[in-house]
Amino acid sequence: MSELFVGLGLVFVIEGLLWALAPGLGFRLMKLAASTPEMELRVSGAVAVALGVLVIWLVRG
Repeated sequence: MSELFVGLGLVFVIEGLLWALAPGLGFRLMKLAASTPEMELRVSGAVAVALGVLVIWLVRG
C-alpha cells in the first residue's frame, strides 16, 4: 500500500513541476485538450494506461 502512495506522490511531483516551471505550457495543453474530440482523449488515455502498466510490469518483472 505504501508503494501506491509513493506513486501518487510522484504524480503530484510531475504535475507540480509542469505548473512551477512552465505554466504557459500547462495552459496551452489544457486548451488543446479542451478542443480535442472526446474519443481521441479516451484512446490517448487508454494508451497511457497500457504503457504505464507495461512499464510497471517490466520493472517489477
